[in-house]
Amino acid sequence: MSFALYMTGFVIFLAGIIWAAVLAGVPHLYIGIGALIFLGIGIFSGVGRTRSKDPS
Repeated sequence: MSFALYMTGFVIFLAGIIWAAVLAGVPHLYIGIGALIFLGIGIFSGVGRTRSKDPS
């Protein structure tokens, strides 16, 4: 559940960044590439922060 909450917040943050980039006139190709990179970073950090620790 916390991973879904983390990813929801990150997607909202990413949408704001994309919207700002569109308003600033950044080409759509660069926006798409940057969005994919940031989405990958978000998934990696979300898994790392919400993964349960091994009890051993």
